[in-house]
Amino acid sequence: MSTPYPFTAIVGQDDLRLGLLLNAVSPAVGGVLVRGEKGTAKSTAVRALAALMPEVDVVAGCRFSCAPGAPDPACPDGPHEAGTGVSRPARTVELPVGASEDRLVGALDIERALSEGVKAFEPGLLADAHRGILYVDEVNLLHDHLVDLLLDAAAMGASYVEREGVSVRHAARFLLVGTMNPEEGELRPQLLDRFGLTVEVAASRETDLRVEVVRRRLAYDDDPAGFAARWADEEAALRERIVAARALLPRVVLGDGVLRQIAATCAAFEVDGMRADIVMARTATALAAWAGREEVVADDVRQAALLALPHRRRRNPFDAPGLDEDKLDEALDEAADTADGEGDDDPDPDGPGGGVPPQGGGPDDGPATDGPDDGGTDTGGPEDNGPGAPGREETGGGDTPAPGGGEQQPVRAGEPFRTKMLSVPGLGEGAAGRRSRARTEHGRTTGSRRPEGALTKLHLAATVQAAAPHQRARGRSGRGLVVRRDDLRQATREGREGNLVLFVVDASGSMAARQRMSAVKGAVMSLLLDAYQRRDKVGLVTFRGRDAEVALPPTSSVDAAAARLETLPTGGRTPLAAGLLKAHDVLRVERLRDPSRRALLVVVTDGRATGGVDPVALAARAGRLHASEGTASVVVDCESGFVRLGLAAQLARDLGGSAVTLDELRADSIAGLVKDITATGRAA
Repeated sequence: MSTPYPFTAIVGQDDLRLGLLLNAVSPAVGGVLVRGEKGTAKSTAVRALAALMPEVDVVAGCRFSCAPGAPDPACPDGPHEAGTGVSRPARTVELPVGASEDRLVGALDIERALSEGVKAFEPGLLADAHRGILYVDEVNLLHDHLVDLLLDAAAMGASYVEREGVSVRHAARFLLVGTMNPEEGELRPQLLDRFGLTVEVAASRETDLRVEVVRRRLAYDDDPAGFAARWADEEAALRERIVAARALLPRVVLGDGVLRQIAATCAAFEVDGMRADIVMARTATALAAWAGREEVVADDVRQAALLALPHRRRRNPFDAPGLDEDKLDEALDEAADTADGEGDDDPDPDGPGGGVPPQGGGPDDGPATDGPDDGGTDTGGPEDNGPGAPGREETGGGDTPAPGGGEQQPVRAGEPFRTKMLSVPGLGEGAAGRRSRARTEHGRTTGSRRPEGALTKLHLAATVQAAAPHQRARGRSGRGLVVRRDDLRQATREGREGNLVLFVVDASGSMAARQRMSAVKGAVMSLLLDAYQRRDKVGLVTFRGRDAEVALPPTSSVDAAAARLETLPTGGRTPLAAGLLKAHDVLRVERLRDPSRRALLVVVTDGRATGGVDPVALAARAGRLHASEGTASVVVDCESGFVRLGLAAQLARDLGGSAVTLDELRADSIAGLVKDITATGRAA
């Protein structure tokens, strides 16, 4: 067995270590999500924590780690009689990103359940992690339904497996730790909220600290056992401190004054629901126990807020995580002043932090600080495309760059809005998501088939129908159905998949009017937000001047795409064909990398093309190249003003897709219902 890196030997990363230790003291805190760039000791710290966890007493032979003194009465291996057990180290169980639902929650033997009527259950990772640590690396890449199952079990302390009327329940209480690199995509806000704490980690920029990190890592790699032995005393001391804090935790007092500070802080930061208040209270209590105190103080509340609130303030993927510490201090001070003032009027205050009447006021929320302050998304009025635009129909001109021929500075995106759903036609088999129809493990049942591997979703009616003709030949004599392996039928289900949404954005001079480009960026930002909610991958290709470039290779991080869009300059000619050909190259590579993920091409342009010989014909040929490969596409027509050339609509026909204007893109417009982008150029 390999020797883990000592927890006490980790250099820096104070918030990471504190978040893990608080959960070790009080698992009721709800786990910790560790966000940070690669190479910042996230995984090392989690694995090192296991060596500090106290040993657990378990019933001998129980696969579900029941406690001998209080065994689970519903344990599938039970019933157990209370008594002495055996001690073993707390486990650290790692959940792979590609794990199946059966691997996570366990699996029932459907064949034995039908033919013998027994609950033959094979435990999953949730059972293995009971009374230990469950570690999910790259939790943001885990399928949503697995994250939901995982967080539900963590919240309820139990796991339920139900298949065709057969139900198994077992205890599943564990310290949940998830790590993620935000560059690879964010978790949905609903899932973020289910983690008790979050910490941000980054590599230190101090030379001395970096030198010490390298020195210790090299020493560990040369002699893991010897390196661990040098830190054995510090590890033992920390382990004893965890045990002492756990013993002290039930005696820690959470006064009314402190509770008022917690409530006022959550109200000041406008967090949704009440989970934040509860998590802050539990975290502050754990902080007091960790410090060896029996009473929670204001500093505990402040530290709890820094750990429990930042990820609960994100409303969409474009919001930066974090907490305004000045606003936090103001909220805490105002709540303390209110409590002190009302306490002075009380002739008989009830102990420290007590005596606070329930009608006490909360902090002033202050002015709103979030949201763009741009001029909206008004796209009306004449566009500033320079003189002679109507007379340049042959080349689709109008590319008038900034005065002097240079590029214009980036403009801010307009206010995002809810868009119509754009989907890929047909039935795919890609990653689970919320955009296009697909064959999935979850969704409505549409039929049955013979299982190709392990049976996961039984189609009961089809199974009975397959077994019924053979009952006499199999010697059936009782009421039970004689079922063989060949009779089992897997249910086929239809749900939704996530797609690759590749944006091709015109950043040329014809798009450079500031009000117009603000509206265009607002529309793309709205589509990015829609892609985030539908669990798509996104990519960004831009074209201007003489060529096109891949501003962002396909990624799950839509906030990275939004950041690139915000800094996008405009000006110069319109190499539309180059943009389409660059997109073709990107899609070709992505088909090789992930052939099951279907693509949706979104071209944002007014359809004009300039530069070179016959640029309009070149763009048309590039469009027909996409159409010949069956790429689903939509053109967002950005043309405005009194004179309209209709070039975007023609481009949509060349692509074999459809065109929508900026106004039609809005979900609340009167342009129609959901648009299915088809290969025939019609919206169905």
